[in-house]
Amino acid sequence: MATDIMSMTVDELKGFVKSIGEPEYRAAQLFTWMSRGAAIDEMTNLSKKFRDALKTEADYRLPSIERKLVSQIDGTVKYLFSLEDGECVESVFMKYEHGTSLCVSSQAGCAMGCKFCASTLNGRVRNLTASEILGQAALASRDTGERVDGIVMMGIGEPLDNYDNTVRFLRLVSDERGLGIGLRHISLSTCGVVPRIYDLAKEGLPVTLSVSLHASDDETRSALMPINRKYNIAELMKACRTYFETTGRRVSFEYTLISGKNDAKEDAVRLAKVIRSGMRATAHVNLIMLNEVAETGLSAPGRQRAKEFAEELNRNGVGATIRRRLGSDINASCGQLRLQKLAAEQA
Repeated sequence: MATDIMSMTVDELKGFVKSIGEPEYRAAQLFTWMSRGAAIDEMTNLSKKFRDALKTEADYRLPSIERKLVSQIDGTVKYLFSLEDGECVESVFMKYEHGTSLCVSSQAGCAMGCKFCASTLNGRVRNLTASEILGQAALASRDTGERVDGIVMMGIGEPLDNYDNTVRFLRLVSDERGLGIGLRHISLSTCGVVPRIYDLAKEGLPVTLSVSLHASDDETRSALMPINRKYNIAELMKACRTYFETTGRRVSFEYTLISGKNDAKEDAVRLAKVIRSGMRATAHVNLIMLNEVAETGLSAPGRQRAKEFAEELNRNGVGATIRRRLGSDINASCGQLRLQKLAAEQA
């Protein structure tokens, strides 16, 4: 079986290139080319003999762009990437005043079952390899012609449910011989896989932990997010506090506002209390207007309700902002292009 070379670190590649008769220094060259999303024949500083060997001895298959949508409003680019087995995932390339950011997927589908999310409607098919996650960044940078300055692991899938590949990806994407994206410019979103939050805190990877909370009490959260039946809010907040105390990295919280479910004034007051007492440190809440998915039957509140919710959090000592929605004309939230493709295949 061919070796998945794009999932390998430079040190691991040294052993691989030696095994096919090449000097160790070729490993760094190969790593750099792969991080740029280059085809093997484009790796011009590698000998033809080496390139021919890679074609037979290595498994190097980048994702391919199946669909690409570009926002006419703000330039956001949404990709539907096809993988070698026909599965597909989504990535979103976003531009800000301070630089660019790419939202990547970590799984084909998702097993977490959150009631408002398009990504989980057909369950999880499989985990992505580290190379398949890295390939999204390599291809987006190559296609746009722009450097990716930051990564958000907030696309399809739960990163901590694909823990080993996620951690390997973080080490690969931050290597300066490749894309060189600083770990402090990477945000990892989780719905609350508590044991893995403790594991991540020990990895020495100073990424920002972004926790999808979406409710301020266990009854509501369990109804919206089945993971809460296994790890309740108190357990989750304890893990978040440990992550902050171990890494020194601020934990942020995502809170999707859903009309009639979690957007009342009392929800905001209770949420502020949960975060203040649970973290015992500064924390920030990113309020997200629900991206409506027809299959869920849920709807977003009005903009004024969201503003009042943010003001209530701020009054109660928790900083909150309403996330600006990029790519609104192309449905840039992850999961919907994949859902459309699956529906077309089943029709």
